[in-house]
Amino acid sequence: MKKALLWLALSGLAAAQPSYCNPLDIDYKYNFEQLPERISYRSGADPVIVPHKGSYYLFVTISGGWWKSRDLFHWTYVQPDKWPFEDMCAPAAVSVRNKLLLFQSTFAQRPILELRDPDRGKVEFFNRWLPMMKGADGPWDPSIFHDPDTDRWFMYFGSSNVFPLYGIELDAKQRLTYKGVPKGLILLDPEEHGWERFGQDHRGDIKPFTEGAWVTKHAGRYYLQYGAPGTEYNVYATGTYVGDNPLGPFRYASYNPVAYRPGGFACGTGHGNFFQDHRGRHWLTGTCWIGLNWGMERRIVMHPAGFDRDGQMFCDTRFGDFPHRSDGGFAGWMLLSHSKPMLASTTLSSEHPPSSASDENLRTFWSAADNRPGQSLTVDLGRSCLVRAVQVNYADDHSDVFDNGPNVYTSFKLLGSLDGSSWTTLADLSQEPRRDRACAYVPLVRPARVRYVRYVHQHVAAPRLSIADFRVFGVAPGKAPQPPSQAEARRDQDRRNAFVNWSRVAGATGYNVRWGIRPDKLHQCYQVWADHQGPLEIRALTKSQAYFFAVEAFNETGVSKLGPVLSVP
Repeated sequence: MKKALLWLALSGLAAAQPSYCNPLDIDYKYNFEQLPERISYRSGADPVIVPHKGSYYLFVTISGGWWKSRDLFHWTYVQPDKWPFEDMCAPAAVSVRNKLLLFQSTFAQRPILELRDPDRGKVEFFNRWLPMMKGADGPWDPSIFHDPDTDRWFMYFGSSNVFPLYGIELDAKQRLTYKGVPKGLILLDPEEHGWERFGQDHRGDIKPFTEGAWVTKHAGRYYLQYGAPGTEYNVYATGTYVGDNPLGPFRYASYNPVAYRPGGFACGTGHGNFFQDHRGRHWLTGTCWIGLNWGMERRIVMHPAGFDRDGQMFCDTRFGDFPHRSDGGFAGWMLLSHSKPMLASTTLSSEHPPSSASDENLRTFWSAADNRPGQSLTVDLGRSCLVRAVQVNYADDHSDVFDNGPNVYTSFKLLGSLDGSSWTTLADLSQEPRRDRACAYVPLVRPARVRYVRYVHQHVAAPRLSIADFRVFGVAPGKAPQPPSQAEARRDQDRRNAFVNWSRVAGATGYNVRWGIRPDKLHQCYQVWADHQGPLEIRALTKSQAYFFAVEAFNETGVSKLGPVLSVP
């Protein structure tokens, strides 16, 4: 009894801490592009988060505006008073000396904007336009970098599987017009770097793409980051080259990719930005792949990041789509709903059954017969658990929404029960201001000890209620699993690949395969579920680089110690 009370007390303390969960819970906008196929979907990609005057501002491709936050986890949409041109794709943003500047991807003449009052959406011209660029097409997918030590400005850009990423200096005396001609900086080398190969699990035969340049200066060195090999796959990642000068030459980082998450629920970490929050913590944003309604249907993720004492840039994607605390640490709240029985009030067809809402796949979904209030979806966790948070991920099945008017919002209630008969309210979104939440993350004010969790529908804008995954997080009673034993790792004949195998652990629900260039630098992580068959093939290695691998097991209670570290020359 004392142990149970202590468990509840500690869990309640943890639940009171602010938390977030990927994909980020923002009001993703419905398609602004008006595709000829008239496909309606919500999407967000190519994020840039900029700290500015005590707040944070998030800019996302084709969103009609931007978002503001005080704490990085609660975001409010800001509608600009005017755009002097069409909406922005892959925008560049930077804050320098209390000026917040914004620039769009373009192949034409466009101005750099200044957001003098970003909370109220005030948009002004910083310059009227940049001249046509000579020496390269663009700048598409731009970023603007200010070197605080030299007071020089630079722009980096490029999005191609033919041309390199470019850099060019900007003239501060001429309101950041181009200075000279752009310089080609880096090209992909998929024959050497396995993670740069195109396609699902790096199995495509198309020449890969690089894009999303971003530069960070740390300890006197310049880290040129880039996204590859393609935004529409699970392996979209961020890499970096390092140089001693802002226009290079740049050296390929032996520990690449920096941010990589090909397994799990929210896959993909490419084309974002690296930034430091107001407390000095580092973060890396990225683009998460969905591709259900359209190949470019995506979401936003954010992972804790940093530099180690050797200057290695890293990003922690371990449990990257489970709840994390506001300091960037994993909250320890395990997924309780994976493959659990789902009971729906109605189902439209056998093609989209309730079980799709617990399969941890953003590309499958349950559809109710209609979207009327009162439709419900109930998960049976199998036993009494301490529930701390719920994430509801909607799917836009046969959506007909092409604007973002007042009818575009989501609303629902969450109920909990120990016996399936008596229910209590865990959360009620109808009591909150209306907003659209395609990836609604709801940490409970107080942890609830329940076996059943029920979603009760109130409103969506689309004609069908469709849920990709109804995810429940918390802690189940019991013990964490033992670490895997008898693990082995071997290099393939193609040295870009390796195979990792391990003995299955009783009671484990999944495994994290971790690897890196040193035993104390196992920053890479590939998550698989316990039903994964055979060895796991890692196809993200550099031919000439030696690696170290280890495996850990997890269940609904916790995580094992790390298994033995294996050397793979």
